[in-house]
Amino acid sequence: MKPTKPYRIIISGGGTGGHIYPAIAIANALKEMHADTNILFVGAKGRMEMQKVPEAGYDIIGLWISGIQRRFTLDNLAFPLKVTTSLVKASKIISDFKPHAAVGVGGFASGPLIYAASYRGIPSLLQEQNSYAGLTNKWLADKVQKICVAHEGMDRFFPEHKLVFTGNPVRQNIVDVATKGLAGKREEALAAFGLSPEKKTILVIGGSLGARTLNNSVIDGIDKLIQQDIQVIWQCGQSYYQEMTEMLNVELHAEGIVLREFIKQMDLAYAAADVVISRAGALAISELSLVKKPVIFVPSPNVAEDHQRKNAEALVKLDAALMVTDKEAPDSLIDTAIGLLYDENRQQMLQENIARLGRPDAAQHIAQEVMDLIEDVNKPAV
Repeated sequence: MKPTKPYRIIISGGGTGGHIYPAIAIANALKEMHADTNILFVGAKGRMEMQKVPEAGYDIIGLWISGIQRRFTLDNLAFPLKVTTSLVKASKIISDFKPHAAVGVGGFASGPLIYAASYRGIPSLLQEQNSYAGLTNKWLADKVQKICVAHEGMDRFFPEHKLVFTGNPVRQNIVDVATKGLAGKREEALAAFGLSPEKKTILVIGGSLGARTLNNSVIDGIDKLIQQDIQVIWQCGQSYYQEMTEMLNVELHAEGIVLREFIKQMDLAYAAADVVISRAGALAISELSLVKKPVIFVPSPNVAEDHQRKNAEALVKLDAALMVTDKEAPDSLIDTAIGLLYDENRQQMLQENIARLGRPDAAQHIAQEVMDLIEDVNKPAV
């Protein structure tokens, strides 16, 4: 029996921008496909999705859930209670909302919600952003019908018959850059940041929460950058902003150093940049593939399964990016960036190779997989 419209779909997960922005992109694609679709997000209380999702115009319910810390903490002792409590609440959400399908994008909240949905027979789909699958998605793999991935070889983590290669969804303004190109936008972007079109520019992005290693590496190399007359657009993260401002102790715009807690207009930041320094989260990789920028990845060592290093290594093998380890960054990151900035042949090679990985229609592809899943599950038996 065909499901009654409007469709009701739950999207769960979050914790970082790398989970949240793809989830919002999928929601937007679902709404473009069927404007009356009712979408409910389920996230983790206290995490950034509880702010970012409502800002995007969607309702969200928070679960009391978090990951297990690598070191002993009181939170670890509470983990079994958090899981039990979240499973009960997730089951109630499903009973109340009655979704036609559930989508998990990784992160803490995805586990209880997708588990409860699959237990209740709700068609479910996972979206795995990284080249090395996260623990939550690996645990849920047997309970869902489809798993959308962005890297080849993911059958080493998931049942091959469930895999669909879609790429990673990104923010719409980045997709617009990919489809319309950056031609003519550089001057607009530099003007927006108060920078000169006559100088070379490095963009430093440490993820949605910032990255201490990147921040300290820029501080340590700031004199080299100023001596070379290189401009910097620098997203340092909210928790580091005051400290970095005090450590710089310069007239930021006068010296060509633009420091921001968080950059909302990433399309302009990418357009302004000649070279990018970035953590190696899945969202950053997907965006950089679309905007075709030469990039130096500095993988975070503080992530589950060391997946950022594996993400970066996958691109390095394709000559699509450079990599400096977190340990090496304080001594060599800025020198590597300056070297790349003046090596146009290497820049061109990196740009051409990373561009081959771009998937501007990833969100639409995943949204269609969700709709197909609803239709398939509800097809009458032959």
